[in-house]
Amino acid sequence: MLERITYANEESGYTVARVDTGRGAGDLLTVVGSLLGAQPGESLRMEGRWGSHPQYGKQFTVENYTTVLPATIQGIRRYLGSGLIKGIGPRIAERIVDHFGTDTLDVIEREPGRLIEVSGLGPKRTKLIGVAWEEQKAIKEVMVFLQGVGVSTSIAVRIYKKYGDASISVVKNQPYRLAADVWGIGFLTADRIAQAVGIPHDSPERVKAGLQYALSQSTDQGHCFLPEEQLIADAVKLLQVDTGLVIECLAELATPGEDGESGVVRERVPGPEGQSLTAVYLVPFHRAELSLAAQLQRLLRTGEDRMPAFQDVAWDKALAWLAERTGAELAPEQEEAVRLALTRKVAVLTGGPGCGKSFTVRSVVELARAKKAKVVLAAPTGRAAKRLAELTGAEASTVHRLLELKPGGDAAYDRERPLDADLVVVDEASMLDLLLANKLVKAVAPGAHLLLVGDVDQLPSVGAGEVLGDLLAPDSPVPAVRLTRIFRQAQQSGVVTNAHRINAGEYPITSGLPDFFLFVEEETEDAGRLAVDVAARRIPAKFGLDPRRDIQVLAPMHRGPAGAGTLNGLLQQAVTPARPDLPEKRFGGRVFRVGDKVTQIRNNYDKGRNGVFNGTVGVVTSLSLDDQRLTVLTDEDEEVAYDFDELDELAHAYAVTIHRSQGSEYPAVVIPVTTGAWMMLQRNLLYTAVTRARKLVVLVGSRRAIGQAVRTVSAGRRFTALAHRLTGRDRADEGFQGRGSRPPAV
Repeated sequence: MLERITYANEESGYTVARVDTGRGAGDLLTVVGSLLGAQPGESLRMEGRWGSHPQYGKQFTVENYTTVLPATIQGIRRYLGSGLIKGIGPRIAERIVDHFGTDTLDVIEREPGRLIEVSGLGPKRTKLIGVAWEEQKAIKEVMVFLQGVGVSTSIAVRIYKKYGDASISVVKNQPYRLAADVWGIGFLTADRIAQAVGIPHDSPERVKAGLQYALSQSTDQGHCFLPEEQLIADAVKLLQVDTGLVIECLAELATPGEDGESGVVRERVPGPEGQSLTAVYLVPFHRAELSLAAQLQRLLRTGEDRMPAFQDVAWDKALAWLAERTGAELAPEQEEAVRLALTRKVAVLTGGPGCGKSFTVRSVVELARAKKAKVVLAAPTGRAAKRLAELTGAEASTVHRLLELKPGGDAAYDRERPLDADLVVVDEASMLDLLLANKLVKAVAPGAHLLLVGDVDQLPSVGAGEVLGDLLAPDSPVPAVRLTRIFRQAQQSGVVTNAHRINAGEYPITSGLPDFFLFVEEETEDAGRLAVDVAARRIPAKFGLDPRRDIQVLAPMHRGPAGAGTLNGLLQQAVTPARPDLPEKRFGGRVFRVGDKVTQIRNNYDKGRNGVFNGTVGVVTSLSLDDQRLTVLTDEDEEVAYDFDELDELAHAYAVTIHRSQGSEYPAVVIPVTTGAWMMLQRNLLYTAVTRARKLVVLVGSRRAIGQAVRTVSAGRRFTALAHRLTGRDRADEGFQGRGSRPPAV
């Protein structure tokens, strides 16, 4: 009988478990292998081989197994209480088994209505248990089939939820559909399944799916398209097939079908060296790039103006009134930015920390309100929206909430139903990727003004595109102001001073400052442990900051001994350790507890009031083993429930990668900078991390690694043709703008 699962990797299905062999003596045997879907309390018939582990001793490696429903009261109690059936946790399982004894499983199978006889089980929960039992049986059938093709438990559940009774048919006959339809299944998993069910290696279906996967991977790396030659080379390497076959399949993908739709779009665009090249896009990215350029040009060219009062305003009087209201005068470049935002339909405001972006935005909003304009404020993340609201004294929301994105990603507001706003201000605009920027700009009414505010020297968006950089490209029709003057108050901040030093390629000052420190630790693993100690113990002791709410560890990468993955485990042990009186839920390699700091890792339009989006951060406020559900209070002050089978959407957020921290701001940040992350160490990465801090930065690691980050300017250019489309001219340098594209200082 399976007693307990001590480790399970949800992606690979690899499991370490302890089983009771039934020979008495109370000895438990360790078994390892793919125990897909097995639950504590089940009787297992396993085939495999014996072996010995140098640390753990004798163990059995499972090659395949079958399950037998438990027959003993103890086994039934363990089986039901394992979390297998939604609505039955350990306590309710005990009550049910106490009432029905060895007949329990027969009752649930044949007469689930009788569960109402059990104390504490009403008709509603009884019905839910019956439905969950039937669903579990169906999932089990799918799992038995998928076990032979190496699919993990969590993915089997997702496949069943997507296709229901058609699951096995889809997997057998259309396995590449899985990569498009089921979150968490990429081409590689679908390809493994396809080969297991006999799809030929050189099948055109496989090659087309591989080409689309290669393009999808490139969008994950920020590209809107790939040059055709690069795509073909990538696909040949991925698929291990002839180049000619790839070229044929690409041509078929680009040919519209009977419905007029094609799988990809090919188009000639300017290349980085002045040459014309063939760009290959996934359809949604091509449409979004065309649409975004067209919508921006529409806003810029319209004769309508929803804030006409500013075309002939007496600026001397207006600015004097503003200075009296805010208690401070605008610097000349700030004044230029305010005029631009209020007189031009689209404008960009950029600049580093301490240069007055926030005060400039507040000034724009104050003047617009004074003329009774309807002002709408938004930012890509909940934290940034909160900060914008505090700054302006007006309500601000995330861009997703503003547009009321619905299941499938469609927005409630678009060109046909624009936002009722005269001025739309979007902060942290460096985070806007192509798809979201397109949805936003489409929703701005003709004649309304759009002000995009952000720091172009930070990392570009996590999603595809480099929208802010493209809008600031040479010859862009979008007017822009870069703030360059660091104000006296900000000059006293070591955080601001060092952010500008890093951005200028200078080594940060790491001694003699009250708010910027370096703890030198050469070994990557030791640096990781020290970063945890600094965040969990030293900063709270010295500065009185809360390690969960006020301090954020920012790592250059996810993997490795000083990566966000490892540090999350160590920080959880330090900040939210296990307690015998608190329930917890193990999911794969992670354990969730009340009080855990977590983040959403995919867009889910079906959760919460208007969806929960990638990067949303929150704290686990409740966890029920009976209901198999936990609740997260997000940084947008919304309570969101997660069933246990949805926990692959959550990751711990005590430590996050610097990329994932974009748009957020924290009182204190701890940044491990080690040679273990050598390939990731670039100037804009370190600059972005340092600029996330309001009050305090602590670097932990080696001086050599910090020097590498400061010296290395990202040479990686994203493939985007937005700048070219905005100008409408075939200039070579407009097809691809590097991340450091800058407007001239005013």
